[in-house]
Amino acid sequence: MDWGLKNRLSRIIKPETGRTVMLAVDHGYFLGPTTGLEEPRKVIEPLLPYADTLMPTRGVLRTCVDPTADIPVVLRVSGGTSILGNLADEGTTVSMKDAVRLNVAGVALSIFVGSELEKQTLLGLARLVDEGEEHGIPVLAVTAVGKDMARDARYLGLASRIAAELGAHFVKTYYCEDFERVVRNCPVPIVIAGGKKIPEKDALELAYNAITRGAVGVDMGRNIFQSECPVAMIQAVRAVVHNNEAPDKAYELYRTLAEESKKETVGAVAT
Repeated sequence: MDWGLKNRLSRIIKPETGRTVMLAVDHGYFLGPTTGLEEPRKVIEPLLPYADTLMPTRGVLRTCVDPTADIPVVLRVSGGTSILGNLADEGTTVSMKDAVRLNVAGVALSIFVGSELEKQTLLGLARLVDEGEEHGIPVLAVTAVGKDMARDARYLGLASRIAAELGAHFVKTYYCEDFERVVRNCPVPIVIAGGKKIPEKDALELAYNAITRGAVGVDMGRNIFQSECPVAMIQAVRAVVHNNEAPDKAYELYRTLAEESKKETVGAVAT
C-alpha cells in the first residue's frame, strides 16, 4: 500500500482512535428522494462538523456539499439500477479520473454475493481495486444483501472475506449474531451499515455492539438523518464510536442535546 493510499485511508479511519463515523447520504441513487433526504444540502450541512467521512454520490457532492468543507469523501461509484429494477444489476457509474478530479478519499461499490449477477459485481470490484491502486485511492466494498440472503455470520463472513480477497481496502457490511467471527475472518477493516430507521436507542446499541465486537466504525444514514434530531443523533453515535460510551449514556446524551436544540429553535422563533 503506497503513501497516498495510506494517507487517504487515514483520513477516513482516524488514527487517533482507529475508528470512523461515516455519514451515508447516497441513498438517492436507487431510492430517489429518500425520506429525510429530500433536500440534501439542508440535511448535510449541519451534520458535516460531526462526521469523519461523507459518503455521497457524484451529483450530490457537486451540487449540495460546500467545496470548502474539510471532510473526506468516500464516493459512491456504482449504480445504474433503481428500487424498481434488479439492484444487483449495477455497474460502475463514475470513472476513476472523475473521482480523482473530485479529490475523494475513497470510492465505494456494492457487491451482490449469491445473486445471479454475482460474477459481474465481483469482477467490477476487482477492476475498481486495480484502478484505485493505480491512483492511490482506497476502495470500500459494500456487501449488499438481496431479499433471499440471510444476514447471518456465515453469509456476511463469506461476502466480506471475498471482498477482502479481491483487494478491497475496507468493507461495509451488516451487524449480526456472532459478528466477531465475521471480523476475525476478514483481514481488512469493517464498518457496519446502519440499515433502515430504527429507534434511536436501538441504533446506538447497534453501533456499540458492532464496535465492541471489532468493527472500526459505522456508516449510518437513515438512522441519523431520519432521526427527530439528526445533529443530536450523530453526536451520540460519535460518543459510542470514539469514546466507547455505553448505549444508555449515549441515549441520555442524545435526549439532552435534542431537548437543547428544541429550546433553541423555540427561542429563535420567539425572537
